[in-house]
Amino acid sequence: MNKLNLFFLCLLAFSVSAYGFQNTDIDYDAVYKIKDEGLNNSQVMDIAWNLTDRIGPRLTGSEGLQRAYDWTSETMKSWGLENVKVEPWGEFGKGWDVRKSYAAMTAPYYQAIIGIPKAWTPGTNGLIKAEVVYVNIEEIADLTNYQGKLAGKVVMLPTNIEAKTTFEADARRWTEDQLEGMTAERVSNANGDFTPRRISDYRRRSRLRNAAYDLFKKEGVLMVLNTHRGGGQGTFFTSNGARRDPEALPEMEIAPEHYNRMVRLAIKGEPVMIEADTKTEFHDQDMKGYNVFAEIPGSDPDLKDEVVMLGAHLDSWFAGTGATDNAAGSAAMMEAIRILKDSKIPLRRTVRIALWSGEEQGLYGSRNYVQNEFMKNGGPNKNHEKLSAYYNMDNGTGAIRGIYLQSNEAARPLFTEWFSVFEDMGAHTVTIRNTGGTDHQAFDGIGLPGYQFIQDPIDYGTRTHHTNMDLFERIQAADMRKNAVIIATMVMQTANMDQMMPRKPKVFENNLNRSR
Repeated sequence: MNKLNLFFLCLLAFSVSAYGFQNTDIDYDAVYKIKDEGLNNSQVMDIAWNLTDRIGPRLTGSEGLQRAYDWTSETMKSWGLENVKVEPWGEFGKGWDVRKSYAAMTAPYYQAIIGIPKAWTPGTNGLIKAEVVYVNIEEIADLTNYQGKLAGKVVMLPTNIEAKTTFEADARRWTEDQLEGMTAERVSNANGDFTPRRISDYRRRSRLRNAAYDLFKKEGVLMVLNTHRGGGQGTFFTSNGARRDPEALPEMEIAPEHYNRMVRLAIKGEPVMIEADTKTEFHDQDMKGYNVFAEIPGSDPDLKDEVVMLGAHLDSWFAGTGATDNAAGSAAMMEAIRILKDSKIPLRRTVRIALWSGEEQGLYGSRNYVQNEFMKNGGPNKNHEKLSAYYNMDNGTGAIRGIYLQSNEAARPLFTEWFSVFEDMGAHTVTIRNTGGTDHQAFDGIGLPGYQFIQDPIDYGTRTHHTNMDLFERIQAADMRKNAVIIATMVMQTANMDQMMPRKPKVFENNLNRSR
């Protein structure tokens, strides 16, 4: 036995002794019922269709998200779930919706432009027809070159975004070799991505952009055009939007191919003209943010006050219908709790589903919830002691291939055993690594076991994440059925253990100390 293996065995022994023996036994009868219900009577694609085609995009604060609150809560009531509620988590601010979006280049020839208004920007207040000016600035001093020259114009700023031809498939699945590679613990330089030079460059560009926008407003610019990376074949990626300011300039985000063509024409001295007509609406009647909850109460008198949670974010971006980000996750979680309810499996602990909002703006819904529910005066409360685990899905539509332990070594034996029944579905990888960017972090950040699943990428990063092509067609039906079954099984096993999910030692205390 080499020293590295001996080290990990000792670490595992310490984890088990520190937290007590965890019963990893699988309830095969319950797994059979879950598979039968989830694979033969699935409703997951109907749930996804309702959230996408029927309800539409669900930007936080939009009318679409309000429709999603209503439909998900009423649907879960109809399934017989209890304690269904749409609960405010705090102040979000003004909501926003697109009512009209049209833009076209009219000179040197006519061409419709693929794009959409930038989130939380005002509309054009009718049809505008204007010359496009390419504002080539590298330093704030360069802005003086454009003073007195921008009134009534549409402006474009420099960009390094290119639309290159690629020779790789858009969609892919993890190979067994890649999954095996994920099981190795990754050690890297702390904050390697945030070097002083990169931070300084980001701040410089931010100051330059703010100064440019101040000039544009003073000069009377009619509209600003932006671009972000594209995925080809009419796909464009959106940004995180603008400040929620009705007095800002109208902006549109357009496909890089269309953006760069106009830049090239302008640089070569060809007059470029566009016309645009956009209409947006701000909502200020109710500026709170909300989450949706429902429960299956626990059946064990001694354990029913303890809780196992599963969840996903219900809000989306708005250029498409938020299919893979994150109607897929919301539909899988709703289907998982429906499976548990309809299969009539006794659950010793209470199972609670949460559908979050404000995730796209910074995990607002989940972060506010954990502070309200599990914290008091900066420390953990009684509810903190009673949450066993939280399971999250938010990496697209791809099949679940395993789980991230979030550095919780003591949970490894549990998940290794539980995933053994899904070997034939290709789900078996248990990695000590952390993953971020979504709502499980809100739980992990206050010392609660919060987990995100390893999923096949499919075309999430290349075609659907925050794009105009994030539509129902991109959801993989077979993967969604598998995912709901796997999630339901993990929740069932966690709810029915003799003990709660083990927690990372000292993590909560250390996080508190770092935050002070």
